[in-house]
Amino acid sequence: MSTYQRLPVTFVRGDGARLWDTAGNEYLDALSGISVCNLGHAHPAVTSTLCEQAGRLIHTSNLYGIASQEALGDVLTELAGMDKVFFANSGAEANEAAIKLARLYGHQRGIKAPAIVVMESSFHGRTLATLSATGSRKAQAGFEPLVQGFVRVPFGDLDALAAVAANQSDVVAVLAEPIQGEGGVNVPPSDYLPGVRELCDERGWLMILDEIQTGMARTGRPFAYQHHDFKPDVMTLAKALGNGVPIGACLAQGAAAELFGPGNHGSTFGGNPLSSAVALTVCREISTGQLWEQAARLGNRIKQGLLAALDDVDGVQEVRGCGLMIGIQLDRPCGTLVLQAMQRGLLINVTADSVIRLLPPLIIDDAQADQLIQTVGSIVRDFLTAT
Repeated sequence: MSTYQRLPVTFVRGDGARLWDTAGNEYLDALSGISVCNLGHAHPAVTSTLCEQAGRLIHTSNLYGIASQEALGDVLTELAGMDKVFFANSGAEANEAAIKLARLYGHQRGIKAPAIVVMESSFHGRTLATLSATGSRKAQAGFEPLVQGFVRVPFGDLDALAAVAANQSDVVAVLAEPIQGEGGVNVPPSDYLPGVRELCDERGWLMILDEIQTGMARTGRPFAYQHHDFKPDVMTLAKALGNGVPIGACLAQGAAAELFGPGNHGSTFGGNPLSSAVALTVCREISTGQLWEQAARLGNRIKQGLLAALDDVDGVQEVRGCGLMIGIQLDRPCGTLVLQAMQRGLLINVTADSVIRLLPPLIIDDAQADQLIQTVGSIVRDFLTAT
């Protein structure tokens, strides 16, 4: 089905931060499969795990114990400082689990129609519930009636959240991305997430963070909330957790970790031996700290380089982000830059119509970071001069 407007290229091989197409052309990947291949392509440890596990056992179902899933749960909850985890197959499914946790939490408190506060410009998935939570009318159009039970407020606005608290008694949770990815790499004020945590504590709400794009060391810490001194009640992961192998996770701590019981939720493939073994390898690779430290250092290098390269260019409104999650806000739509960059051997993305999104693998080196800066600076300058 024609659900994608694909670019005119097909890749056949990858190595680290580079890809090669069917014609043998080489590209620097500054998108990582949309924040998925944080360890890059054909990572030796991931490749070894895939081959070994596939040759031993791929699937049995969650009717039985799965040793790699249990080991992954131990490593992941320790890395995140959480108590329990449910494994799914994707980010949307992880968010579905989080939404179900919130509703179950509300019903156990005697609230007949529990509501979840969500954010404008957010993105949480394309299932009906996660699409309803998503703050994009373009994505929702044509799929009504949407799932009820979501209250929307501007992202980064604590006053708006406090107003909901003062006027609605049926709210049970807040669902937000620490940094909005699809919405334009929107970074909230530094006091925003701690303020959300404080308000949730005051009201007895669950704080749910969607770390599907920000997680797994992307922002310079294992998880973006770890830039602050708090933990959410629920956190969702996917994308880079499997470095390309589909897996999602919904982690919880405290009361939220005790909500699900047998029969409340499930997944045929979630956390199967293959995906769990790969995700366990990914967790071990990032747990040393080297990768998230590199993400922080190179993210700063790229941002400073882009600021210098684009300092005198009219039309560049802001360069923002955290770690290796970077957005360049232009004053006009710039979707044509994706093809222009590809023609110069660089893979980028444009989101929210006018934001160049950069999500390179965490394993890039200084020379590749400088290549990215030079190429992006050049195409942006040429584009804004011509238009």
